[in-house]
Amino acid sequence: MKKTSVLLFVFILLIFSCKKETKKTKTAPLPYPVISVAKRNVNTYHIFPTNITGINNNQLRPKISGYIKEVLVDEGEKVKKGQLLFKLETNIQDQNASVAKNQITSATANIEAARAQVESAQVEVNKLIPLVEKNIISAVQLETARANLLKAKGGLSQALAAHSSAEANYRAINENIKFSNITSPIDGVVGKFNYRIGALVSPLDSKPITTVSDVSKVYAYFTINEKQYIYFFQNFSGKTLEEKIKLVPPIELELANGTIYQEKGTLETSTGVIDPNTGTIQFRVKFDNKDGLLTNGNTGKVRIPRVYKNVLVIPESATFEQQGVIYAFKTQGDSAVATVIEPRDRVHNLIVVNKGVQEREKIIVKGIASLKNGTKITPKLVNIDSIIKIAKVQ
Repeated sequence: MKKTSVLLFVFILLIFSCKKETKKTKTAPLPYPVISVAKRNVNTYHIFPTNITGINNNQLRPKISGYIKEVLVDEGEKVKKGQLLFKLETNIQDQNASVAKNQITSATANIEAARAQVESAQVEVNKLIPLVEKNIISAVQLETARANLLKAKGGLSQALAAHSSAEANYRAINENIKFSNITSPIDGVVGKFNYRIGALVSPLDSKPITTVSDVSKVYAYFTINEKQYIYFFQNFSGKTLEEKIKLVPPIELELANGTIYQEKGTLETSTGVIDPNTGTIQFRVKFDNKDGLLTNGNTGKVRIPRVYKNVLVIPESATFEQQGVIYAFKTQGDSAVATVIEPRDRVHNLIVVNKGVQEREKIIVKGIASLKNGTKITPKLVNIDSIIKIAKVQ
């Protein structure tokens, strides 16, 4: 009994001592990193995939049908405007030209014969007129002579018309012979050959013989959707679409290997109409291509600069979303208070803030998942750049 009483007494003492110790030690608020909201300049890009073409791409098609007799250039070769590239077989055309030339000679002889007939008929008429006037012969003979003169003049007109037709035919055949020589329409680079020596080509072929492209400058085409177009119209400088295009700063081109092209481009134009089938509108950027790095078919990304000057920014890690609404936790004394944030843009792990916080206000930037409205904290001031670097590493 004595042992039981002693143990019970000791147990009661332990309970009371624990209660006293609990009353003495209160849990301190946990430390949370906070930043002082500040303004800064933020540079970013609107990035869109692009396809690249030369500023002028000409398909070479024959104007006449024929077999390719000679190929005087190679694929990828630089050529000048007017340079001879292909020759077509012209044997039949040469024969036709010879026949047409003979037809001209024959028509010329016919003209001379017809003129002689006119002159002879005119002489006959002139001879009969005084005889009729003196009633030596009948007037019927004179009328017959005049009819023969009209007939001779008609024959001369037909001979002249036949001569003109023969000359036109000869010229057309010679033009066709010229068309057998296919020349470059521009300065540029020869593309892939679709036909080679011996192939029969025609103006109606589905494919051209080849293409010649001027790639001294190139166009980079990209499309944006309707929402992006409205953003562009509402946020970029300028009143009209034309003004906005002119005021867009120089554009960068990210190549397929991730490097940035050395030349900057100029936004030139847009289609101005949203395609109802795709819901997009197309824009065009021009780049110089002096070293010939770019060519038809290249792909990449255009990077359109967007600069925010003197704007409020907070780390993305300082925000959370509930039912489509963005929140952050401000500090009020030693308490965390949730506030609604209206973002303007998201750039490099930062949110450009439109509404919701003021300059020099303190917001919690880490550990917000464990916070509730009114949670007691111990603020620990940190630099925003250190938070951004951590976010990038993660």
